[in-house]
Amino acid sequence: MSSGVSSLSASGSTSEIEFREVEYRVAADRVLLSRLELKVSAGETLMLLGRSGSGKTTCLKLINRLLEPTSGEVCVQGKNAAEWDPIRLRRKIGYAIQDVGLFPHYTVWKNVALVPMLEQWERKRIAERVEQVLQLVGLPVGDFGDRYPNQLSGGQRQRVGLARAMAADPPILLMDEPFGALDPLTRAEIQREFQQLQLKVRKTVVFVTHDVGEALLLGDRIALMEDGHLRAVEDRQGFLHSSDEVARKYVEVYQAGRITDNN
Repeated sequence: MSSGVSSLSASGSTSEIEFREVEYRVAADRVLLSRLELKVSAGETLMLLGRSGSGKTTCLKLINRLLEPTSGEVCVQGKNAAEWDPIRLRRKIGYAIQDVGLFPHYTVWKNVALVPMLEQWERKRIAERVEQVLQLVGLPVGDFGDRYPNQLSGGQRQRVGLARAMAADPPILLMDEPFGALDPLTRAEIQREFQQLQLKVRKTVVFVTHDVGEALLLGDRIALMEDGHLRAVEDRQGFLHSSDEVARKYVEVYQAGRITDNN
């Protein structure tokens, strides 16, 4: 295991999310997460990188209490997640997923406004926020607010999903391979937009991916998962030069892809 594995958050700063010796089992002999120790700093984008079944999505579901740990603690904003009311916790967390999950019978405006409406914001405040977040993701409300999901391209639907995740201004965003279903050109475009957006809003982001190039592009740090174990936690340069054998395999794939692209 790489020396990059540490319970310390990036630069020793304040932790927004913390896993303390977390284990998650679905049966006595089937462990999906094993003794996970990990901290995520406020304002950090942490990429959870790994194969399918490595435990990445399980981590996200433990953060917002869709799952409960078999042992150990998951803390959110310094408080054990088990002590949070699940609904209140989830409304503090934006969630963006690969298939977006927009309501097909709602307009773009109503899809984005959903959580603020559930929070019983004033109508004027909701309207201002919907306009603001749609503008942030490049979909002006005057052009897109009255459209329905089936009137949007895949990239536009993904942008609406991101706007909805941010609508109630949550401090934390959980993203589960949100760009994975897009074609390569649209995906690259939205990745660049996400980078610029995060520079503006500085949310605490935990982002699941199996794409090492995406992890290196978007992450402040990369947490490498394998078979329910945390193999390494590194910044970009640390990951590229990691001594961990699994990390080296990902770097080889990344470098081979860059050589192919350059040819």
